[in-house]
Amino acid sequence: MKKYTLPVLSVLLIATMVCMLFTGRFNELTPAALYDLIRSLVLDCPLSPLQEKQFITLSYIRLPRILAAILVGAALAVSGTCYQSLFMNPLVSPGILGVLAGASFGAGIGIVLFDNSLIATQIFAFLFACCAVGFALFFSIFLRWRSLLILLLGGMISASLFTSLTAFMKFLADPDTQLPDLTYWLMGSFAKVESETVLWVGIPMTTLILYLCLQGKTANILSMGDDEALSMGIPVGWARLKIITCATLLSAFSVVLAGIVGWIGLVIPHIVRFLVGPDNRVLLPASAMTGAIFLLITDSIARTIFTAELPVGGYTSLVSLPIFAITLYTNRRSWR
Repeated sequence: MKKYTLPVLSVLLIATMVCMLFTGRFNELTPAALYDLIRSLVLDCPLSPLQEKQFITLSYIRLPRILAAILVGAALAVSGTCYQSLFMNPLVSPGILGVLAGASFGAGIGIVLFDNSLIATQIFAFLFACCAVGFALFFSIFLRWRSLLILLLGGMISASLFTSLTAFMKFLADPDTQLPDLTYWLMGSFAKVESETVLWVGIPMTTLILYLCLQGKTANILSMGDDEALSMGIPVGWARLKIITCATLLSAFSVVLAGIVGWIGLVIPHIVRFLVGPDNRVLLPASAMTGAIFLLITDSIARTIFTAELPVGGYTSLVSLPIFAITLYTNRRSWR
């Protein structure tokens, strides 16, 4: 059964992506209308006013948003799986080393000090996300202790520091214009996703996702402990640093696209591990596709269930909490 997991997830991902193309308030975009639109574009026929609206909706709104949801969902799920394997802790998530807290502070700088500039917000969010993880790594190196526990403590200190700085940025923000935008961004949303951003962020994100999915064998060995990994000829420090760096970059890029979207990196690895087992060679790609499917469906609910679009981060939390509780109850014996 497990050997069919990846093909089945691939089909489900494609099917979900196609369904999301026709989900939204613009009901004129149907499969038949899409066929006519593609036919007109291929044959270089003039577009009708309705087809022009369909083309704009498809090219500048739905397709970039769908691709962004796939990238962010896959990135957070893969990052969470890697962190849980490396730290040998099922409660570890992509934000454990402070990447999300650093990105929040960077977004605050872009919104408050650069007059709500989207480009400045994305750039500073990415830079400070990397700085937060760098601070955690520097803390562990400064103590000259290679223990993973010290690295986790460094991440907690980094997250606390940048969370405090983010609170300070909220205090400085204009309560009428900047503070609502900062709060909305911190809750996560694909409402401001642009095709250009998806293009320049999507290429490195896709590369990093594929690289981590191919590191399943290394992650399996590292999860056995340092002594076993060294006996098998794996340079533990270098291998762990590469995976942590790639997972951190993925988390930072996901923040650039959608803001703070929580729980995916914690819950999805648990669900997939329950279905396919702990082998990272299957677990990593399966987590990537499951995370993409989960975020696609959640974002579709967030933008269609009410008249006003609500942040997708709130829906991921509401949906993930009961799933996580059920997963923990199902696997309760393995926690004893």
